[in-house]
Amino acid sequence: MIAPRRKPTAAKRSKTWAMDLIRKHTPTREEMAENKYLAPIAHRFLSPELWRFTRRSVPRGVALGLFAAFIVPLGQIFLAAFLALPSRANVPLAALTTFITNPFTLPFWLVVANKVGNFTLNLDVAGPAIVSAKGQTGAWAMWVDFFQLAGATAFGFVVLAVVTPAVGYLVSGWVWRVVVSRKRARRLKVMEARLDQRLGTH
Repeated sequence: MIAPRRKPTAAKRSKTWAMDLIRKHTPTREEMAENKYLAPIAHRFLSPELWRFTRRSVPRGVALGLFAAFIVPLGQIFLAAFLALPSRANVPLAALTTFITNPFTLPFWLVVANKVGNFTLNLDVAGPAIVSAKGQTGAWAMWVDFFQLAGATAFGFVVLAVVTPAVGYLVSGWVWRVVVSRKRARRLKVMEARLDQRLGTH
């Protein structure tokens, strides 16, 4: 049985709210290692490199999280964590990104996936032609409409699982570079201020 995770104290909290959010809503290394569904490879989640935030692991984590979120309706966290191992992606960020699809956002994504699937397959034009070609009763037309809707939506999720990781990888990589550059700029300003202060005292 996994002991409840302690909330980060003021001393243990990171300097950014984003890091605190990730730690609060994602499993720890110990929880991953003790998970029964990941038992064959659970020990590998103890590797520190899978939990570091670097310019390579962050975009990979976001991309894998988005892929897992759209490609399967359940178990996205475990899929994202499993894929993070060979790609050396950031595990907590990959797990957190999967929450883009959840019971609250699922209706929205169903509509989006259906529109994407219809646009990609052009079913809005082909559908009526199929129904009229069959020349069957209204019941048959209803079943055709149902399978058309389900098929377009499923295909839309596949398209989203391919497109959103690429977009997420590029955007998160750009955001990471901006954040790092700003942090470096602030550090340089602090160092310059300290140097000026020391030189001014002599």
